[in-house]
Amino acid sequence: MSMQGIHCLTPVALSLLPRAPEPPSCQRRHTLPASEFRCLTPQDATSAFEIEREAFISISGTCPLYLHEIQHFLTLCPELSLGWFQEGRLVAFIIGSLWDEERLTQEALTLHRPGGRTAHLHVLAVHRTFRQQGKGSVLLWRYLCHLGSQPTVRRAVLMCEDPLVPFYERFGFYRVGPCAVTVGPLTFTELQCSLQGQAAWRRSSC
Repeated sequence: MSMQGIHCLTPVALSLLPRAPEPPSCQRRHTLPASEFRCLTPQDATSAFEIEREAFISISGTCPLYLHEIQHFLTLCPELSLGWFQEGRLVAFIIGSLWDEERLTQEALTLHRPGGRTAHLHVLAVHRTFRQQGKGSVLLWRYLCHLGSQPTVRRAVLMCEDPLVPFYERFGFYRVGPCAVTVGPLTFTELQCSLQGQAAWRRSSC
């Protein structure tokens, strides 16, 4: 083998100079996003339940979902949830599951039916310190965009007490009548929203 193409390296002492500090604009920041939307995980269940418990039990004495039910749905269908986080803190969320009948029944409160084409919105809750700021509206709009990007989901359905009906009607939900589901003395109106033909528009709007 010819030695002409080989370059011999002569050992030299390496001097380790202290690295100059980066200017403030270049320094790495290890901060959480100021605001982000993402699907929830079972690890978010406790935070979600604390928000929900304060929002609902203080008013109606009951919760749409209890902790074990939140964990259940976030294990089976996390893609049907959406949380709003600010600097890593959950401030608002929606949890849903799939349903496969025309109207809600008592079973819809606890079941997730993977073959269903209907997203059942179980709960929308906002942390008490972030209410009256429009966050519920922003989150619901984002959630409907999220559902619209899932080709197997054709519509959304929910039940609520009468004073909340106008809020959901602003987002395209319409009344289908009294809900067959009751919780203790509470009765509800059932609302539905068609997602067909709106997926592309929502993707471009969100």
